[in-house]
Amino acid sequence: MRHGALRARIAAQREDLNKHIAPLENALGGADKALAGVDWLKHHPAAVVAAVAVLVVASPKRAWRWTKRGFVVWRGWQTVRKSLFRAR
Repeated sequence: MRHGALRARIAAQREDLNKHIAPLENALGGADKALAGVDWLKHHPAAVVAAVAVLVVASPKRAWRWTKRGFVVWRGWQTVRKSLFRAR
């Protein structure tokens, strides 16, 4: 009887845990998809080059604007990364 009661208690705890984990699982699922996209881009650099080429041919001004924005974001990331690793 004790064994059966223990199993029932464990089952109830698992159900409770699943209810609490569901929102976190949904949030992390989006992050997993984003990381999978980054991984795909790393393994298919020709797709990135083709997209950039199409952008440059279609609208050089827009391409230049996005290049400047990308550079600002990249420099910001470099600064943040350096300050984070320097603090350790």
